[in-house]
Amino acid sequence: MKPVLEFDNIHRAYKAGEDVLAGVTFSLREGEVLGLLGRNGAGKSTLIRIAMGLIVPHQGTVRVFGAEPTGDPVGVRRRIGYVAEDQVLPPAATIAELIAFHKMLFPKWDSTIEADLLDRFSLSRGEKIRNLSKGQARQVALLCALCHRPELLILDEPAGGLDPAARREFLEASIQLLNREGSAILFSSHHMGDVERLGGRIILLDQGKVALDDDLDNLREGISLAFLPASSGRQQTIAAMPGCLRVHEANGELHAIFRGAPDSVSARLYAATGGAAIRCGQAPLEELFVEMVGGRR
Repeated sequence: MKPVLEFDNIHRAYKAGEDVLAGVTFSLREGEVLGLLGRNGAGKSTLIRIAMGLIVPHQGTVRVFGAEPTGDPVGVRRRIGYVAEDQVLPPAATIAELIAFHKMLFPKWDSTIEADLLDRFSLSRGEKIRNLSKGQARQVALLCALCHRPELLILDEPAGGLDPAARREFLEASIQLLNREGSAILFSSHHMGDVERLGGRIILLDQGKVALDDDLDNLREGISLAFLPASSGRQQTIAAMPGCLRVHEANGELHAIFRGAPDSVSARLYAATGGAAIRCGQAPLEELFVEMVGGRR
């Protein structure tokens, strides 16, 4: 399958000498779902704005459908659906007026999907945007992003601030589009449950780089978290072991993340540390996220 989105050695800074993105490289292929994780300031929204052509990288290249997003902005944007947490809709417009505007922008607008989503979300065409709840406004934004059947759907923290039921409804609509149309989805969120519901592949950004890139199933089954007593030189020994993703000290204890099953990781750590007391098990996605990026100054 061809990549619909490619980042190659992307660097971007807002202050001289302080890269928000420092050499990010990955691609997204047709029909693939990718969950983009990272703490606040990790560069998730910056990367998405680069993909949308809203800002440009200071180094590296980005390709969307094989083209630079700033080279053919209209042609590229017509193939993308985009919803962001801070997206602002015109408050004085009605839902019908907003739909009519998007129909002019997107020749492939599908009125059947439009009717389905209006019914699913219980939205009235004559309602003004200013009178909608936050969740309803986000649903309208999603409708406008989905009805032209985009080949690439980009969701940047789209369900932030919504209650769990509204988030689930939002995500299920996105998933159904993927299943029906085969769209690729790039999804950024702080809600681990949302990412697990949508994501087939996870990329974790940390300190401006890709710290982790793997399928969700592999992360669930093939990553172990071990705890063992800290001692002089032990952290460096563990960090140098094959398969170690990160090791750090907290409250006199070492936390080590490894690729591999818990029994195998425990045996290797036991041998490398001369018989240290070790607790090791599989790490849930949220705990893995915290352990990979937590504790940094």
